Amino acid sequence: MSTATTDTSKTALVFFHAQTPLHPGSGTALGVVDLPVQRERHTQWPTIPGSSIKGVFRDACRGRAPNGACTAVFGPETAEADKHAGALSVTDARILAFPVRSVRGVFAYATSRAVLQRLRRDTALTGDPADIPIPPPPAEGAAYCATDSPLRIDADHVVLEEFDLLAGTCDTWDQLAGRLATWISEDEEVRQEFRSRLILLDDDQFTHFVRHGTEVVARIGLDYERKTVRTGALFYQEYLPAETMLYSIVIASSARDGSGKSAGDVMNFLKSNIPPVLQFGGDETIGKGFCHVHFATDR
Repeated sequence: MSTATTDTSKTALVFFHAQTPLHPGSGTALGVVDLPVQRERHTQWPTIPGSSIKGVFRDACRGRAPNGACTAVFGPETAEADKHAGALSVTDARILAFPVRSVRGVFAYATSRAVLQRLRRDTALTGDPADIPIPPPPAEGAAYCATDSPLRIDADHVVLEEFDLLAGTCDTWDQLAGRLATWISEDEEVRQEFRSRLILLDDDQFTHFVRHGTEVVARIGLDYERKTVRTGALFYQEYLPAETMLYSIVIASSARDGSGKSAGDVMNFLKSNIPPVLQFGGDETIGKGFCHVHFATDR
């Protein structure tokens, strides 16, 4: 996926590969889970707000570049926000693939046609829509994966969680898996693992897993003198599991602070100052939210 350019903007597709459980929180809920992850209202698929991503990007660049350059790209601090806007826009991160436990091959990267269709539509924001081959819908109780996938129990079956699915493939599968693998990482080993574990489920099955296949962890606060749980300090928190993959669109425009930075300068600044691993979401002090960040390029 090439970075697209117009006279006034430059855009890129960026992928986030969770290395540890991730909590993009939405605040307190009224259900069993006290601190759920943020989800889209209409799909219940997990998401990371664009404002959170932009804030993490800004914090990373602040430690690696002069403050004036960061101000030109991200805008001034809140106290001086009326001076000018930043030159960078970031969309909410959307789900690409969700890890699902497998009887064979440990786990699968599950996706669906609705996810792929939305990815193809979203890439139109870059001015360079991607040629993503969308497979036909799998039959009920069936899924598509590579013929040599480690997920296959035998030639015709995969078992994800408690679901026994017929394993098939299609003419465009290798092309699709290869295209997505190239976008998510520069590491050939990671790409190969992704290709072999990628599986296409029907939309309803995929939605079931992203709704009910997250990690829910009990958290406590201790009374340090008595070494017991403080009253009211037991709560349940939801995490997206490690290996979850999401994507976002970054749109750069010319700087508005009079520095003369072009949209290309802004995008190059971002790419050159973003480290390969960043931390998103809550609970950063206990090692949650580490994600590999990769700007997609052509194969």
